[in-house]
Amino acid sequence: MDESTQSAELKLTRQEISAAASGLGWRLILGALQTYVLVSSLAEAAGVVASVTPAIGVRADESLRADVRADRVVLTLQSAVTGWVTPREIDLAGQISALVTGLGLKTSPGGPAPGARTVQGLEIGIDALDIPAIRPFWQAVLGYVDEPGQDGPPNGLADPVGQGPAVWFQQMDAPRPQRNRIHFDVSVPPDQAADRIAAALAAGGRLLSDAEAPAFWVLADPEGNEACVCTWQGRDA
Repeated sequence: MDESTQSAELKLTRQEISAAASGLGWRLILGALQTYVLVSSLAEAAGVVASVTPAIGVRADESLRADVRADRVVLTLQSAVTGWVTPREIDLAGQISALVTGLGLKTSPGGPAPGARTVQGLEIGIDALDIPAIRPFWQAVLGYVDEPGQDGPPNGLADPVGQGPAVWFQQMDAPRPQRNRIHFDVSVPPDQAADRIAAALAAGGRLLSDAEAPAFWVLADPEGNEACVCTWQGRDA
């Protein structure tokens, strides 16, 4: 194994990834680095991608996803092999940010106006008594594939074209008929969690638990349907 391959496979902690990339305008979200490049037209957005991808070469195919819109380009860096951020992706974040700066633009986690939604990720969690029994159904009905980089028996499912939210399964010990068994996990940058929680509470929600904060806070709507606001913090061993 050559040195570059060893470096690409090095397992970094969430703290190491965040510290290396946050100053470049990228944020760690669900095992990936994500940023916005704000633009004024779809043509300008396409031009950003057309300028960036040839400059970083074949590594774009291995690590980069681009969502082109009229007001922004959403850029995501994640190893297609490990499902995580390796030193290769951190290096690419720096290169891409420099290239975008050269275009007179910038990489930023924020939206086009103060208070606009920042980069975020969405997962759907499903509580189950028998995960192997129900997982194939959800994989089939959604057209999903195994999430890359899983250790041990497969759990997470991912959209192979990166459009839909990931799905993961939480082991239950006993039936809970009076509690919903599907919930949303909304992963946000750590500095956005408090504002997101405050907005949810102001909109009629309730805080059910902060026992696992800052990894996640459990909230519920007025009828008891649950959602978690999550960050990468508090998850490294």
